[in-house]
Amino acid sequence: MFRIRKVVDDITPANKAAIAAVQAILREQFPQMREAEIAKLPEQLHDPLKYRFRTILFVVEGTGDRVRGFALLLHAPDLNFAYLETISAAAREMGRGLGSALYERVREEAHALGVVGLFLECLPDDPALSPDAQIRAQNARRLAFYERYGARPIAGTAYETPVSPDDTDPPYLVFDALGEDKLPSRQSVRKIVRAILERKYGDLCPPSYIDRVVRSFKDDPIRLRPPRYAKQTASAVATALVRQKLPLVYNREHQIHHIRDRGYVEAPARIGAILGELDKTGLFTTVARRHFGDGHIRAVHDVKLMNYLERACRDLPPEKSLYPYVFPIRNQSRPPKERSVLAGYYCIDTFTPLNANAYKAARDAVDCALTAADMVLDGAPAAYALVRPPGHHAERRAFGGFCYFNNAAVAAHYLSRYGRVAILDIDYHHGNGTQDIFYERADVFTVSIHGHPRFAYPYFAGFKDETGIGPGAGYNLNIPLPETLMPEQYREALDAAIARIRKFSPSYLVLAAGFDTAKGDPTGTWMHQGKHFQAIGQALGRIGLPTLVVQEGGYRIRTLGSNVRHFFLGLADGLFAEKPPQRPSPRLTMGLNWRRQVRHSDVEAVRSLVASTSMFNDEEVAVAAELVEERLKKGPASGYEFLFAEEGGRVVGYSCFGPIAGAAGRFDLYWIAVERNRQRGGLGAQILARSEAEIRRMGGARVYLDTAGRAQYEPTRAFYRAQGYHIAATLADYYHDGDAKVIFMKELAREAG
Repeated sequence: MFRIRKVVDDITPANKAAIAAVQAILREQFPQMREAEIAKLPEQLHDPLKYRFRTILFVVEGTGDRVRGFALLLHAPDLNFAYLETISAAAREMGRGLGSALYERVREEAHALGVVGLFLECLPDDPALSPDAQIRAQNARRLAFYERYGARPIAGTAYETPVSPDDTDPPYLVFDALGEDKLPSRQSVRKIVRAILERKYGDLCPPSYIDRVVRSFKDDPIRLRPPRYAKQTASAVATALVRQKLPLVYNREHQIHHIRDRGYVEAPARIGAILGELDKTGLFTTVARRHFGDGHIRAVHDVKLMNYLERACRDLPPEKSLYPYVFPIRNQSRPPKERSVLAGYYCIDTFTPLNANAYKAARDAVDCALTAADMVLDGAPAAYALVRPPGHHAERRAFGGFCYFNNAAVAAHYLSRYGRVAILDIDYHHGNGTQDIFYERADVFTVSIHGHPRFAYPYFAGFKDETGIGPGAGYNLNIPLPETLMPEQYREALDAAIARIRKFSPSYLVLAAGFDTAKGDPTGTWMHQGKHFQAIGQALGRIGLPTLVVQEGGYRIRTLGSNVRHFFLGLADGLFAEKPPQRPSPRLTMGLNWRRQVRHSDVEAVRSLVASTSMFNDEEVAVAAELVEERLKKGPASGYEFLFAEEGGRVVGYSCFGPIAGAAGRFDLYWIAVERNRQRGGLGAQILARSEAEIRRMGGARVYLDTAGRAQYEPTRAFYRAQGYHIAATLADYYHDGDAKVIFMKELAREAG
């Protein structure tokens, strides 16, 4: 048994150990590699700007997280290609199929990135280039391996020309089209080849050599060498490059926990209703639940709680329910011996009973959540733990709210060994248990969108001012909402939560997925229907994080299954949506120059840029240019400040902002625009963030901006919501009948990490 895990950083102890093991394999398998090349691996993971590649490390782990092999993939968003730098098993693991598993995982990742293809180097099988027969045979075996996947050397180029005439075995450049029939153009591959040679071998290859190799790519599109080893490649080429099914883990014996008392809504029928609807989607593959040790539970729950639940449930006769009825408000330090009385020492309410099977069902639910978490670590874009009983109300030392162990918290703690985790609770009721467990931790960011505790269970937690303490200060976000709520208001809260999650920059997302926000749910008051759950799922899928979904509430059996089905259709749409070629992220935007000074040439540059967006009429374009002229005439007295982003001397984006007269600390953001072919690549967010930093420096605490209310501007409004802005006012029919002016606002001074 092994798993292939993406190492997302060099911070956690587990990731540090994995990186050290990879470095040991490099020294063992590549003795000629320079030590400096091996030592830079941790820096590659966290500093893509320096190396001009985003480095992605996969490790094959066996029992006890022992690293058995690895693959190092380089991603260049600016040119939209991936490059396989190294793939290797440990010496003791050779010949066990790890190479195939790793390469297939690399291909999945490259395909998900939407790159033009996967490039790699292979030593030659040509006697003229590889004179040693033994080495040449090894080279041929490697080329045959990749050929099974349709990856073959690019033909008719000088890439394999030795830098020095005395060198032997210069590498071929091999291309894997990832199952696509179309090969890339000469122009795009020339840029990619130059990037590979300059970024990887700039200290070894003289510029004249690089120019000569780049010019040697003459075929348009490129041409691959005919197959030489594999008789057919179709099955391997297609491996794992279709929409990936999502793992579904559920406990087939969940029905043993069945409280038949009148009014108890957490019933076994919930699971059947959900499964029946999910079968229609074709999205899932069922994965058997694995058993995990009790240490995972004890990591987030008091051992006394765990021991009490096990013993109390074991002692109860079948069909007997024990409800807590004595609560130790005054003296918790001297609990009674009688277990029936002791229940109130570990429970927060009077309606969560114990019975003979409650412990086993809760224990199995934890195993389901951990199994699904392992699927995410194995590379699944998302996994669903369909569990009951639910868990998010279970605190470190207390159960309640139908919950005994906190499934989502146990899984989140497990994932936190390998990277930062964000937990988003979308149940109608506040996730008090999750908040309690992580309230003093900074590596797990907890967010809950819920009915205000003034009227909604658990009543004592979920207030806005509960933000964490000690190391966890600022890492708990509660968004309590009113009893009567329109779906549009909920979406605004969700966008704010997503913006904060993005700011936290987690490696994994855990969703505590409650569906009791649905219209008609007996425990809620909101009005969500299938289409709203689908939109919520889509927004969460677009975050683009490996996502673990853990079932929480949802008790209207009639619509529960349909609502869950719609949610996952939206989530899959967000996760698997066809992505346009990726442009540089803010961290990988090469060659941008930022300036505040306004030049005379900016008048026409702004006019041209704003017009190119196709979002503004001629009058609006003229106003944008006039503000630049006003600044040139009056300087700071004009009240207009500017920030320009330039690339190659050309303005590709800008903002205009200024203080609001007579309003201390208040600023208007008048304009923000990005060249059309640079949109949706992160530049707008970068300009906005830098503008906010300038406003803070100038003493600003609050920013206002406005946009139109018509449908054409919904992407604009969504962008502002994603950056932490919320609607402060809407002026109906402002521009003309049916077109409102929507005013957004953001508090800069209160922004927290």
